[in-house]
Amino acid sequence: MTFLWATIFVLGVLIFVHELGHFIAARSVGIRVDRFSIGFPPRFISITSISDGWNFRVYFYKNEGGKLIWGPVYERQIQRMGRAESGTEYVLALIPLGGYVKMAGMIDESMDTHVTDAPYEFMSKPTWAKIWVLCAGVIMNLITAFIIFSGIAYVQGKADILDEPIVSEVRNDMPAKEAGILSGDRITAIDGSTINTWKELTNVIHKIPNTPISLTIERGENKFNISLITTSMIVPNSDKMMDTLGAIGIVPQIIYSDIFWDEALSAGVVATFNSVGMIIMSLQMLTTGAASVSDLGGPIMIAQLAGQTANEGWIPLLSFMALISVNLAFLNILPIPGLDGGHIFIILIESIIRRPLTLKARMVIQQIGMTFLLILMVTVVFNDITRLFN
Repeated sequence: MTFLWATIFVLGVLIFVHELGHFIAARSVGIRVDRFSIGFPPRFISITSISDGWNFRVYFYKNEGGKLIWGPVYERQIQRMGRAESGTEYVLALIPLGGYVKMAGMIDESMDTHVTDAPYEFMSKPTWAKIWVLCAGVIMNLITAFIIFSGIAYVQGKADILDEPIVSEVRNDMPAKEAGILSGDRITAIDGSTINTWKELTNVIHKIPNTPISLTIERGENKFNISLITTSMIVPNSDKMMDTLGAIGIVPQIIYSDIFWDEALSAGVVATFNSVGMIIMSLQMLTTGAASVSDLGGPIMIAQLAGQTANEGWIPLLSFMALISVNLAFLNILPIPGLDGGHIFIILIESIIRRPLTLKARMVIQQIGMTFLLILMVTVVFNDITRLFN
């Protein structure tokens, strides 16, 4: 099933690079990493760094005392003499919808309060080191988006729309497809009014959502009319409000020309910043009422879009992955307890008041944040399920 492998690919790669950022940053400032996990418990495969090698384990259900428990069913030590022990456990877990890096001495969503003030613990590090470690995941997601956008720009080249009313592609499940319009058709008139350019074509159709129209088509030497009803799409306008535009599901001809790497890197920067701008505009529309909470999507929507873009090809899928990477970065940097931004917010408060918060205060803040995130998750999943039934 396309949506399944596409979802695992998109989320798996992005979660891995995010957590890898935390891991590399933590090790760079001398913080001990107890566990690097891709996915959420229970563990399925783990490799633990030990003296002179690695300890490899596979976990599954096993019978102990007449009860089925989840535990190691296979274990083997891989020797590499002279290798220093880091104690880090690298885990591939069963639930592939997340991941985490467990650092020594950090009070995070695991609610582990074991802090000894050892020099290798997170809480023992200076403020700049803590912020560096917490920002590293977001930085990695932004770098990933930039690399993907730049690579796509280099492979595709510079895109220029051919301003002729010639259909290059017809979208599935759209009025044009159902009416029988084909790639290569030239649209010469709408309701008897002559069309000379693609710009004229889109200007007319955008103004008439959900409206019956008649298109004059030239196909080779044949000329005939096709009747259809336009559909609608919701898009933001320059005033950060929502507009309803007409659409029939056709794509113009696009001419690509080769570009150099410096142009591709510049395009990658622009695309990354534009993606951040789209997210900020979406939040502004939520706060002003131009969009509602019901418009938010969750893991089911991501899976659907991943499957749809994968069916379109690798470039649409990678473009979607880059956009999700920017979304993950933006979400994680928000000052919400339980997220990276929430931890940074607490550290900044401690630096201002010049003393650490008590463990009890930190636990309460974490619990509030996790409750908020749980409510948000339930909301977006409810929205996803509602869309499926609608």
